[in-house]
Amino acid sequence: MFSVVPILIVLIAVLIISLLASSIRVVPEYQRLIVFRLGRCIGEKGPGFVMLIPVVDRAVMVDLREQVREIPAQTSITKDNAPISIDFLWFYKVIEPTSTVLQVGNFELAAQGIATTTLRSVIGSIMLDSVLSEREQINNALRTRLDEVTERWGVKVTNVEIREIIPPREVQDSMNRQLAAERVRRAVVTESLGTREAAINVADGQKQSAILQAEGTRQAQVLNAEGYAQALENIFKAAKSVDSKTITLQYFETLKKLGEGASTKYIFPMEFTSMMQDFLKGRDKDK
Repeated sequence: MFSVVPILIVLIAVLIISLLASSIRVVPEYQRLIVFRLGRCIGEKGPGFVMLIPVVDRAVMVDLREQVREIPAQTSITKDNAPISIDFLWFYKVIEPTSTVLQVGNFELAAQGIATTTLRSVIGSIMLDSVLSEREQINNALRTRLDEVTERWGVKVTNVEIREIIPPREVQDSMNRQLAAERVRRAVVTESLGTREAAINVADGQKQSAILQAEGTRQAQVLNAEGYAQALENIFKAAKSVDSKTITLQYFETLKKLGEGASTKYIFPMEFTSMMQDFLKGRDKDK
């Protein structure tokens, strides 16, 4: 007859092994166990080896690593009544694991709802132009307001990043026209600056050329003047060595050439008589 005792022993052994397996936990460094003993929280356990009392203890695992969650695109109304679609990412980290388990039933769902209402509240207090241009200020405002709410849950909101802002179609069209006009303006300014610089370079080149030309003319005039001065100095030196008779003879030679011309009138300077007297006296002395 088949005995029941071995079967009971096997079942008891399996039950004991199962209880031991469920009571022994190895908790990683980035996690904590929030232990409830007969419904009362006795605190957090871990990291490392944790022994639970079977049936009596119940554990809830909490991850301490920084987490990121996406808030889907939400339609918000700006202060000037412009509807825009915004989606963003928010980063959080559990600081107090016990408060995260005890103070809120579903933390992520609650945080998502808070993030949505906070986004609409922040956007509703800002003009459309500011929403498009002051993204960093909106990120800081969202992070501050979310952190104020989640702080009581033992969670720290570390960062908020708006990923995409979609303004109305007419606003996008006006932005495109404004961007095109701005590019045209920049092109015109760049072209005018290039023309101005080119004109300045040409004028500067002409100025330098005129200065060099004037300097060359001045140096040429100085050289000519120095040449004339040197020639006059040489003539003066040569004239000192020539006596009065030689000069008188040269004068007579000039008069001779004048007499060979077709003119019938001759003009003699007043110095002619004195020159003749000097010449005659010189001849008498030679005799």
